[in-house]
Amino acid sequence: MKKMLLFSIFLLLLSSVLSACNSNDATTAATEDGKVVIDFFHRWPNEPRKSFYDEKIKEYMEANPDVHINVNSVLNDSYKEKIKVLVSSDDLPDIFSSWSYSFAENLVSSEKIMPLNDVLSEDQEWSSSIIESQYDGFKFDEETYGVPFTVDGKAFFYNKAIFEENNIAVPKTYDEFIAALDSLKQAGYEQPLVEGLTDTWAISHYLGTIFERVVDPAVLEKDYTPETGEFTDPGYIKGLEIFEQLAGYMGDVSTAMDHEAARNMFAAGEVPVLYMQFAEIKMVEEASDVEFGFFDFPEVEGGKGDPTALTGAPEGWMVSKNAPKETVDFLKFLTSAETAAEFTKTDGQLNAVKGAVTPENVNATSQEAYELVTNATSTAPWFDNAVNINIADVFMRGGQELATGQSTPQDVMKNVQQEAKSLRE
Repeated sequence: MKKMLLFSIFLLLLSSVLSACNSNDATTAATEDGKVVIDFFHRWPNEPRKSFYDEKIKEYMEANPDVHINVNSVLNDSYKEKIKVLVSSDDLPDIFSSWSYSFAENLVSSEKIMPLNDVLSEDQEWSSSIIESQYDGFKFDEETYGVPFTVDGKAFFYNKAIFEENNIAVPKTYDEFIAALDSLKQAGYEQPLVEGLTDTWAISHYLGTIFERVVDPAVLEKDYTPETGEFTDPGYIKGLEIFEQLAGYMGDVSTAMDHEAARNMFAAGEVPVLYMQFAEIKMVEEASDVEFGFFDFPEVEGGKGDPTALTGAPEGWMVSKNAPKETVDFLKFLTSAETAAEFTKTDGQLNAVKGAVTPENVNATSQEAYELVTNATSTAPWFDNAVNINIADVFMRGGQELATGQSTPQDVMKNVQQEAKSLRE
């Protein structure tokens, strides 16, 4: 009898706990203290961007006391995985950051993303303040699903003093680049070029740019489409051979560190050349007084691609189709001229809002980079956003194996072609 009584009490307590949990979940999902709740998810848990967005959220909530914003953030690769899980469930955040092109397209295919054409047309004063070309990576079937915010590009950063000391000119062709690396090696730089090859995305940036240089654009367009991709063009072998050659200058140290460690080596003046994003200009400047310049990936002799395309793509904000209507107002706040100007001044990252990058909030180096991005004759999206993620994964793993001598370009392409075939079927 005593056991039955204890068991009954246990069931009663368990029921109460579960009921409380369900009640809390429902409250959190709907309102908090009677306010409209907006769930905000981004990929910058590190500084200075984390504090910037924490402050902007606080500012917005003070101006809009009927709104409460929950914020969550995880870093790059974890963000990619988590947002894919969330979009496949019913827990998609109301507003969240997204890469453009294929990454955004995959999210749009879930049919859980808010189409924005009507929102943009209803407030043209706001929507026309964004650089028009930067919308392209968020347009699918003539509908816009994201508002671009950051712009970026990728180039080789070089230490000006080291180049001048060794009478090395900025290379204009790939052969001149190899000659420059050889000269630097002869001058005592064991690794004249480094990269954090444990970060597979860094490998994808190299491969994407190289393929843009050596493979016919029509072939890329066909192969980057999962339904038609075959990857049989010999240009891919040549591209992987170029990456393999460059990895040879990076040394064993590059296979055991991430990109941030490589950037620190460049900032410390230990290595003369590093392939970096313009978003990293401020990080290098704050870490050292190294005077640096940059040049685009040089033209490859005999290449069939675009010799002057700039690799880089915007990131922006997407809104859930089920988000509360107040989310659109928060989206406009995040992409306002005032927020954009403050963002670039704080973070150093260039942005897509017209007039928000000026000599007042960036230095001459960043201004030069901004003009390169906005005036580029063409831009190429990041490779891991340009192709199906399964194809990108095979290339990125293959790039790591090429750097460590565990594979050949031919072996890598066999695996890529096999994956491409499975996607076509």
